[in-house]
Amino acid sequence: MKKYWKAWSGYIAVVFLLASCAPTAHVEKDDTADFKSYKTYAWIDKDGEGKKDRNRSNDLAEQKIREAVNKELASSAGWRESKKNPDVLLSYDLLVERSVKNQPDAVYSQPFTRTFYNPYRGRFFNVYYPSQFMGYDNRNVPVREGTVTITMTDARTDKAVWQGWSTGEIDSRNMSSREIAQGVRKIFKKFDIAKN
Repeated sequence: MKKYWKAWSGYIAVVFLLASCAPTAHVEKDDTADFKSYKTYAWIDKDGEGKKDRNRSNDLAEQKIREAVNKELASSAGWRESKKNPDVLLSYDLLVERSVKNQPDAVYSQPFTRTFYNPYRGRFFNVYYPSQFMGYDNRNVPVREGTVTITMTDARTDKAVWQGWSTGEIDSRNMSSREIAQGVRKIFKKFDIAKN
């Protein structure tokens, strides 16, 4: 029975570990906005420089975010990108910051063997005591967290009508294409709920 318990506790620990690494998504929306009237969108240039912009270091990340959002909006809402008189203006923001995560480590006792004397048989015998679960030892581990934020603004009123953001643990100083796409997917899983 203890063997099965140890196996199941191992599986549960792996599931919790994977779940803790997955990004979480949140959505806020303007309840007065009529999302059924929106059909087209356009992207806002981040700093207003456009083609004159000399800081092109984030071009690849910007391209990946736009591709991921365009794909999600086309498939989930049927919206299309249009630079001519769009209904909604889209902007994004990427943030990578250092953080600390509480890491619980399971603690087990050392297994040991005790020797006993049986006076009725006149012999010594050994009893093996396996390791026992003693609890958890918590430690702080430095991590990097990446946040993708997508904001929708009504083009007629210049009022923000929807914002979604996703935060997750990342592997390096910058968010990879896979991490960006995963964050955008998580955000737009909640887009249908916010539209209604």
